[in-house]
Amino acid sequence: MKNLVPQSLKNVYHLFQAIFANVWYGFPSRRLKVIGVTGTNGKTTTVQMIAKILEEAGYKIAVASTINFKIGEKEWVNKSKFTTLSSWALQKFLRRAVAAGCEYAVLEVSSHSLDQNRVWGVDFDVAVIANITREHLDYHETMEEYAKVKGKLFAMAAKNSNGVAVINLEMDNAENFLKYTIKERYGYGIKVQSPKSKVQSDSLKLKIIEAENIQLNIQNTKYQILNTNFQLNLPGEFNVENALAATCVGLSQNIPLEKIAEALGKIKNIPGRMERIGNDKGLEIIVDYAVTPDSLEKLYSLVGEMRKRGEIRDGRIIAVFGACGERDRGKRPIMGEIVARVADYVIITNEDPYGEDPQQIIDEVFEGVKKHKEENENAFRILDRREAIKKALEMARAGDIVVITGKGAEETMAVGKERIPWNDPAVIRETLREQVSPKNR
Repeated sequence: MKNLVPQSLKNVYHLFQAIFANVWYGFPSRRLKVIGVTGTNGKTTTVQMIAKILEEAGYKIAVASTINFKIGEKEWVNKSKFTTLSSWALQKFLRRAVAAGCEYAVLEVSSHSLDQNRVWGVDFDVAVIANITREHLDYHETMEEYAKVKGKLFAMAAKNSNGVAVINLEMDNAENFLKYTIKERYGYGIKVQSPKSKVQSDSLKLKIIEAENIQLNIQNTKYQILNTNFQLNLPGEFNVENALAATCVGLSQNIPLEKIAEALGKIKNIPGRMERIGNDKGLEIIVDYAVTPDSLEKLYSLVGEMRKRGEIRDGRIIAVFGACGERDRGKRPIMGEIVARVADYVIITNEDPYGEDPQQIIDEVFEGVKKHKEENENAFRILDRREAIKKALEMARAGDIVVITGKGAEETMAVGKERIPWNDPAVIRETLREQVSPKNR
């Protein structure tokens, strides 16, 4: 039935709804400084980092992200499974933030919400783009259209007389996000020489923030920005990129670099993002939200490299993952191939099938896995996610690395129209408690 109504017509309805919501709640974003973060991967982590920087600088803030909501001291879990709320819920949230005396609102902004006018009327002061990689092609159809929709956030910020744009200069076609006439532009990256030359040749006023002298390990990441030392309690270059984006936002709000470094160093972990699960079996258990080919590529490259360098014990890598239903089907075998190329053992399982047949989703992921693995030897298809996690932990022995991706810290699983309570870290801990002793083989 939903396909009978063109998306463009639905978007008109969403626009009228957004206009009404803004009028009803009195355009609350005009009384806040609003920071919008978009991108394929890293949005949630970047939002949490920005929030911490602002809080440590003494500001009262509101946050709306995939994993949580926060207004001042009050914080609660996002159980909606929406990255960005409906226009009505969003304006209500912003109105509550104003009433609570918040000065900033940090919002995770999805491409769907931009296309569907759900964020119409939000007065964005800062627009941040983390990256653009393959995702949501079931909806946007082409990467060009996907990127074009992301650009709407920058067009909105450009309408603000004090607007700021923050762009990852390492992503493809970064220059497309530098074209908007806006008060301030920040570019960031680790290896930005090529994009930097493009930017300079275009004579754009751009402040470039680079990370130097990067030291990576599983416990933390150290680097420097303009001779200021930073330490993240999060691994991976991709988290350095997220931190660079947050740093640019902090600098744009006149927060000193030293204060930014101090704030980022206080973040112990971000739920469901490279989250390590403690255990007494001698295992390295990692939970991550990774749901795209790019995020899986970066995650498993990191794990593989750390194993080679001996920062993680020289154990086997056991992967548990799946793919979301009613999303870009073309990415499923790609994801399977990426994981199977690095992991020693692969278990494909259920993961938010929505209205699709979960077994078919698993089979489509397996098409990529079988290029590198043999079924029932080092690759397994297990429909029940709890059983899949149980098998991985039963297989694992001291020194092994168990990586469980796709759900992160989410609290529910979408099966048909139902939202079934589910949390990967909780299930892992329950399973570990049920296993009396480690298996040493």
